[in-house]
Amino acid sequence: MKESDEIPTANFNSKSSSFYAGSKILVTGGSGFIGSAIVTELVKQGVQVRALLEPGGDFANLDGVDVERVECDIRDLEGVTRAVKGAEYVFHTAALYRFWAKDKKAFEEVNVGGTKNVIQAFEKEGCGRLVYTSTVGTLGLSGRREVPSNEESHVDIDHLFGNYKKTKYVA
Repeated sequence: MKESDEIPTANFNSKSSSFYAGSKILVTGGSGFIGSAIVTELVKQGVQVRALLEPGGDFANLDGVDVERVECDIRDLEGVTRAVKGAEYVFHTAALYRFWAKDKKAFEEVNVGGTKNVIQAFEKEGCGRLVYTSTVGTLGLSGRREVPSNEESHVDIDHLFGNYKKTKYVA
């Protein structure tokens, strides 16, 4: 790996300036569990953050956080593209996450279609890096349960439980 290919990391345990200080970063799903933690920490590190938020959602996780808020449905490519504009990095944490919801179409539209929109907007706007988040559950189980799965493990999508894991794996 060349030095220019190194993946920057945010040191979430450091009070010192981060690699991202002075950068403009978009966090999709910015009011969610993971997204709001990323937003809050990046703001503490001096990063200019824009949070893409579900219209009409609960934004309590961002109370008191100095963040630009953009309400936009992740399924709206034009809106997502406007939100991405000017960002140097994108953290994509937006997702539909429910264990028992049976409407597979909604999961596909948000988790697969929304991710596609983020990627298209990211490429169009020429951002530096895209960080895609999910859960370890979308990797499934390795053939040997004592060996953790990773991005190179074979996954049998039929063995993934629920529409969330299946659509995040497909995305």
